[in-house]
Amino acid sequence: MTTKLPPAQGRPIRVVPMRGAGGLVAPAPPVRAPSAAQLTYRGGPLLTAVEVVTAFWGVAWNEATAQATVQALNSFFQFVVASPYLDQLAEYGTPQVKIGRGRYAGTARVTDTAPSASATDSAIQQMLEAAVARKSLPAPTANTVYFAFLPPGVTVVAGSERSCQAFCGYHDRSAGGLYYTVVPYPNCSGCLGNLAPLDALTSVCSHELAEAITDPVPGQGWYNDTNGEIGDICAWQNKKLGTYEVQLLWSNRAQACV
Repeated sequence: MTTKLPPAQGRPIRVVPMRGAGGLVAPAPPVRAPSAAQLTYRGGPLLTAVEVVTAFWGVAWNEATAQATVQALNSFFQFVVASPYLDQLAEYGTPQVKIGRGRYAGTARVTDTAPSASATDSAIQQMLEAAVARKSLPAPTANTVYFAFLPPGVTVVAGSERSCQAFCGYHDRSAGGLYYTVVPYPNCSGCLGNLAPLDALTSVCSHELAEAITDPVPGQGWYNDTNGEIGDICAWQNKKLGTYEVQLLWSNRAQACV
């Protein structure tokens, strides 16, 4: 499904949809990918060797249980960017641009400000850009993606849509030019998908990581007008990679979720 950012950007973005009807019913079975799905390249940027930076916003991440989640997510990114999960994206390179493995480039807890019950997309962008400006987060390269994590109980508002009502995560390019992904804590059944919270988080993160690499400016990279991005086509179809839960991704070559 799509949502829209506030009028300042107004660009459609792709989101990790809820699993089930708005989280109000038992999670539905995964929807099988359409047999005719085909991603086409729209000529925009691609990330050749992704550099992941994580930002955990709010003092709530300093609590002991939350710190364990921070450590687990950072370990996940260290693993996944140098794993076969990235290798399967090579088919979406071009003769001029090759997609390979990446690296984990750093992390920070941003606690000088704190989200309350909700946080807007624009506030998240401002938080990331301010943290980069004061060097709390590494400066961007052409391959950097900032993953912004919100603590339990905080709703993300993107345009007219809200997390745990319409989406479980999304990615875009900020007004200041940063590639970023927003991952609300899975506070509802529709964003847990019958998984433990950490598994749900790594599933959403893998979905958004693959999309940020193959379509960093949504709709300008590898995209399908009907079905969206590489992760959208296979939403909530998961597999184990090592000890981590990751989402399957659409392969043009295999014509399947792999």
